[in-house]
Amino acid sequence: MKTFMTEDFLLYNETAKRLYHETAKDLPIIDYHNHLPPEEIYADKKYQNIYEIWLSGDHYKWRAMRANGIAEDYITGNQDPYKKFEAWAKTVPNTFGNPLYHWTHSELLRYFQIDELLNAESAPRIWDQTKETLQNRLSVRAILEQDKVEFVGTTDDPTDDLIYHKKLKEEGYQVKVSPSFRPDNALQIEKDTFKGWVDKLSGVVNQEIRNYDAFLMAMENRIEYFNELGCKSADHGINVMFFEVTTKNEVASIFIKKLEDQPLTEVEINKFKTYTLLQLGEWYTEKGWVMQLHMGPRRNNNTEMFQQVGPDSGFDSPGDRLIADPLNNFLDALDQTGSLPKTILYTLNARDNEILAATAGNFQNAEVPGKIQFGTAWWFNDHIDGMENQMKTLANFGLIRHFIGMLTDSRSFLSFSRHEYFRRIACNLIGSWAEEGKVPKDMPLLKQYVADICYHNAKRYFNI
Repeated sequence: MKTFMTEDFLLYNETAKRLYHETAKDLPIIDYHNHLPPEEIYADKKYQNIYEIWLSGDHYKWRAMRANGIAEDYITGNQDPYKKFEAWAKTVPNTFGNPLYHWTHSELLRYFQIDELLNAESAPRIWDQTKETLQNRLSVRAILEQDKVEFVGTTDDPTDDLIYHKKLKEEGYQVKVSPSFRPDNALQIEKDTFKGWVDKLSGVVNQEIRNYDAFLMAMENRIEYFNELGCKSADHGINVMFFEVTTKNEVASIFIKKLEDQPLTEVEINKFKTYTLLQLGEWYTEKGWVMQLHMGPRRNNNTEMFQQVGPDSGFDSPGDRLIADPLNNFLDALDQTGSLPKTILYTLNARDNEILAATAGNFQNAEVPGKIQFGTAWWFNDHIDGMENQMKTLANFGLIRHFIGMLTDSRSFLSFSRHEYFRRIACNLIGSWAEEGKVPKDMPLLKQYVADICYHNAKRYFNI
């Protein structure tokens, strides 16, 4: 059976259709935050089958399959790849209302020209057709070229050697593949893995790290290295936002306590994180980097499954700790010293949309329009309602004209089609405002809004 993916999918009025087809559809893509492996871009990898590119690391699909009663052996276990794909195919017809239903059929149509619903009956045909396409025609670079991707911002630990970023830069590859500095391991002093990570950092910079000054020197060293390879952004995964007033001497003592395996209080942990991230923020400003703060997940909630399959496997959900006080205090501390970088604020809990949108407005200035961004709908909010709510909240509290738009935050190269999803939703929202008389039905002006939100704003914001 053919799909519902018509050329006017999600476009419910004539203005929306014109905005999408005449402006948004063919714009290049700036994907400024994702988890794509740069080595696969360098190697121009070809995948053996659709399981490998589509299911092997997708915890969105894994959650849906578990909800459908699929045994774990067919999700993260040792079953044959086709059997796992078949289990997903049996799940798809039950995903009405979930963005996975749209993403699944959009990706099949855009990358494999398969205009057929995925289900148990069609699974064998779709497996064979996608396998042939992947092995013979659809390499990683072919996907990037097809989607007119200009910029890819990967996510990289400070200890990464960035060898493939370096090789791509030396090659002069037409798509700019930029590392993004992700120092979560440097901030998570409460974890048992912290000391081991510091030892790894020590080896990378070829310098002993026995005190906090040496730790900061090593971090500054890595920031310089990332910057040399075209880094534009630092990204932070923050489960619970923090802020504690402290001094460098106090934080230096906390660091030594950790190295000596002494227990730390929650206040001490947050003092270390606060001072360290404030210092990092100053360096980001010096480099002209963007600071991204992804806030609010409650991770690894299912102990049994965490022990069985590990982290990032589909057992995370939104947290509900209060965010307004620590976030405003943190941004204000940087602002007071003239060290607040361009910053993007994301929340996993949609309850906090208005807080983040309003907080962004507290720290705007004349340096750049939209310097502090209320970031796009993220993770559990990455669906039609979530995207519309995020954009409406941003418009109500700030200026949607300067919004930097969509990112994939994905590990799959097929996820670039989500930019199309976002663009259709954005065009429909703005088109609806025009049709309802809420904004002027001035097509040149409306097209400027769409082009800026879908492409130009991000390009300017990240200095690409």
